[in-house]
Order: sequence, then structure tokens, then C-alpha cells
Amino acid sequence: MATSLGTTPGGTTPTGLTPAGTTPESEKGAEFQEHEKILSPDFLSVAQITEMLAEDVDGVQQKLQKFLSFKNLQTCLKEASLLDYYVSGFLWARGMDFSIIQHSKFMTLLNMLLHNLRTLHMSLEDSIKWLGEVMAEIGPSRSQKYEEWNTFDVKQANAIVDYLKISLFQHYKLYEFLFYSAREEILIGTEQVIEVVKPPGHPFPDPLEEGIAFGIYSAFIEPPPTVDTEMKGLNPEQGPEESQPKAGISETDPLVGFTIEDVKSALGQVTDDVLIGLQTEINEKLQIQEEAFNARIEKLKKA
Repeated sequence: MATSLGTTPGGTTPTGLTPAGTTPESEKGAEFQEHEKILSPDFLSVAQITEMLAEDVDGVQQKLQKFLSFKNLQTCLKEASLLDYYVSGFLWARGMDFSIIQHSKFMTLLNMLLHNLRTLHMSLEDSIKWLGEVMAEIGPSRSQKYEEWNTFDVKQANAIVDYLKISLFQHYKLYEFLFYSAREEILIGTEQVIEVVKPPGHPFPDPLEEGIAFGIYSAFIEPPPTVDTEMKGLNPEQGPEESQPKAGISETDPLVGFTIEDVKSALGQVTDDVLIGLQTEINEKLQIQEEAFNARIEKLKKA
């Protein structure tokens, strides 16, 4: 009975056996086990992914925050950035209608890319090459040797590459800065001095937030003046009744009852008295000057 033989570098072997002496089934099993090691262990379990698929956006964020044990989102920039990275990736995958297994592999892919950046210090070029190798294993195979191993089809694989291009690779320098650059923790504090308002009886103004315009205060809030306030301008010995007649007398015309002739005669008499006094004073001064000049003339004649 003849048997067909296959050639190997060491001689001839049966065509039903591999060079190592294994069957094609065992070789396939070994390759399958090697394929399963890609992107393993899973970043998120099937149960965790199933829980998040039933949540809305806020629920997904809360679940991932719990699964990743992020407790300082309000103060830690790294935790906030990583949570946003994973939440955005999961929501994008859900929008692509991935299966649970595809969700698991995609989230593990996101985690491994950050792991390579943070731990292995991979450059952008090395990360792109690594992604190409991984997608060749979990994506569609050209040979289609084991088609059931393909986690993603061609369209999904291209979509994943496009998403990573705009999410991680486009901001690769920022993620490098996030992991490699040490940042000082700056404690910012403020001191506030609160001044307590004094009691109403104390001479202290109202708080500023209770202040109003003076015009509004004087028109609507200020109390009307009392009788005591009006009496302050009067003489204490004089009552309001006594002040009114005097005010009336002072307002009457003092020339009431006199005619024009009476006024003229009174003014003429006053004028004559004033002029006579001035004339007499001038005559006396002229007489004194005349006597002085006469005395000087007599002296000159005798000389």
C-alpha cells in the first residue's frame, strides 16, 4: 500500500503529519490558543460590559468609575482624563452595535494602547505599528485560514482605526504629558473675614447689600418731620402765635398813608438840612485858609 509523502528539511514525513510530528488538528489547536492570548486578559469582564450596556451615559460613567476605582475625579487630572477616554470609547463601541465579545476586545485594546504608552514608553510610530499587528490578528485575515477567529470584519476594523486616529493618536503628546510630566500640587486657599452687624441700637450702618438710593429712602422710607423738629428754629420764649403777628407786620408797606407831596416835602427838608451843614463847614474851612494866606502876605510886606 503506497502512501504519499511530504518533503521537510530533515527528510520525508507523511502528508498527514506536521514537521513536529503533530496532526493538523493539534496545530490548529495550538494556533487557536496562541490567538486567544492576544488582548488577554480582558480589561472588563463580560458581566461588567453587560451591566454598562443597560446604562445611559451617566450610568456608564459611574460604572466605569467604580470598576476602575477612581476616587479623586474632582481633584486628579489623570483620573478624570482616563475616565473620559474609556467612557468615550465604550459609548462609541455601543454606537457601532458591537457584540459583548467585541466590546471586550475593543476596551482591552484601548487599555493596552495606554499601557504601552505609560509603561513601555512607546512612541507614536511604535504604537501605530503595534496596532497594525494586533488588528491583523483580531481583524479580517487575508488568507481566511480560520475565519471563525476574526473578531471584527473589514468595516469594523477600519472604523476602529479611524476612531483611534482621532481619539488617541491625534492627542498622543497630551497623553505623554499626562503620564510623564510631574505636576506640583498647588494648594489654593482663601481667607474670608466676616464682620457681624451690630445691634440696632448701636451706631452702625446697615449692611451694604441692604443699602438703597438716598432718593428712594428720602421719598418713601424716611419718616416725616415731627413738631419738635419744626420748633427747633424758633425762640424758646416765643410761641408760634407770637411769631405770626410780627411776620405779618414786617410784610406791610411802611409808606402806606403818605402822599407824594408828603414824601417830597420830607425829602426836601432832609436835603436842605444836609446842604446847609455842608455849606457852613465849607465856609469855615475857606475862612481859615483866607486868614492863613493874609498872615503870610503881611509877613512878606514887613520883610
